[in-house]
This record gives sequence, C-alpha cells and structure tokens, in this order.
Amino acid sequence: MKLTLRVWRQQNADTPGAMATYQVDGVSQDMSFLEMLDVLNEELTLKGEEPVAFDHDCREGICGACSLMINGDAHGPERTTTCQLHMRSFQDGDTIDIEPWRASAFPVIKDLVVDRSAFDRVIQAGGYITAPTGSAPEAHATPVPKADADYAFEHAECIGCGACVAACPNGAAMLFTSAKVNHLNVLPQGSPERETRVLDMVSQMDAEGFGGCTLTGECATACPKGIPLFSITAMNKEWLRASRKVKR
Repeated sequence: MKLTLRVWRQQNADTPGAMATYQVDGVSQDMSFLEMLDVLNEELTLKGEEPVAFDHDCREGICGACSLMINGDAHGPERTTTCQLHMRSFQDGDTIDIEPWRASAFPVIKDLVVDRSAFDRVIQAGGYITAPTGSAPEAHATPVPKADADYAFEHAECIGCGACVAACPNGAAMLFTSAKVNHLNVLPQGSPERETRVLDMVSQMDAEGFGGCTLTGECATACPKGIPLFSITAMNKEWLRASRKVKR
C-alpha cells in the first residue's frame, strides 16, 4: 500500500503547529497503525529529519496510551484502540489525517503527544477505596451479588485513553469519570467513600477545564471498551444523592 499521511507537527505546547504531508510506500495491510508510523519514522530518521512523536506503551489495547485522531475519528474508523487498528481498514492510495486529541484539558506536549495528567488528578481526588492493613481478609468474607460484580467489571474496563473527551463536541470527561466512580461505588469495598468520591471527582473534573456534558452520546460511540452511556446518568444520580447527604 502507498499512503499519503497528513500529520500534525508541533514542537511544544508554546509553539504553533501545522499539518505536514508525507508519502509512505510498502505498507502491509497486516501492520498495525502504530507499526505504519514506525515505518514513517524510520524513513524520516534515514533522511536526517525529526521523527513524529506519538504516545504508546503496551500496544495490546490495554494501556490507552495510543491516543490519535485519525481522519477525524478517535482511534480511527474501527471501535478499537489505535494500536489494535490495522492497515487493512484503509485502501491503497488513501490520504490519512493524523492529529492529537483536541481538548483544552489535554494540552499538546509535542506532535501527537498530549498531556492527560488531568485524568490522573481526577482519579487521585477519589478513585480509591479504604484498604485496611493487617492480615488479608478471607476471599469470600464479603459476598458481592453477580449483577453488581458484572456492573463493576463493565465500568472497570475503562482504560483512560481519553477517546470520550476527544469525540465529545464539548470536550467533556463525564464518561471517564462516571466509569471510575461507578465501578467502585457499586462494590461493598467502595462504600466508605461513596458520597465523597463522586463529589470530589466531579469537582476535580470541573476544575481541570473539561466541558459540560449534554449527553450527545459521541463519547460512548467512540469508547474502545464499550463503556455505556447510562454510566453518566448513574453518576448523576450518585452525585444528587451525595450532595443532599454530605454537608460541606
């Protein structure tokens, strides 16, 4: 395959960026999208040019680091992570636009790499449970109904990639935050911080500059792990319940 790549290049957060055009030949349909970028960077390096900076880690669809807008879609045309997107999803001769996440809460570090530490601070605000020290409790001492366990696992699948924010026209982080709130709140281990968790995490989310949610649903459509849209409404109910109960 021969492709035309239009890639966002930006030296750092303080300098303006622009799209740069590159031609890549000999791309196999079996390559992942990141492997295709590796080929581009090898060619740029051989020419003495600076390679394109992009984020990645496990390349197994688990870590969420591979955050790219591809032809205007978060992670590309398939509902998966960028590292699990393969070039068979494109045609020979295609022009592909590759950009970083576009959200004020995710400033560009360089080229296609953005700073997603805002997510870390949201989790630090309340995404934890009380962990008693001492001997380990018996595994079945606290039974969890299967429906609750399934609900918790469904929300725990969130990998914090930020596709929900990138896809949202408002740049909202409600799907991410609700996934982190709901998967702990439904479990007995998460009960001690149930009220403060949702209040603190939503407050931190707002402080980070994410946009307001209008339930357009683009977040759930783009989520590579299928976090459901009803997660947001469930968190809203938790927030209302907690705001009536906790006085600050």
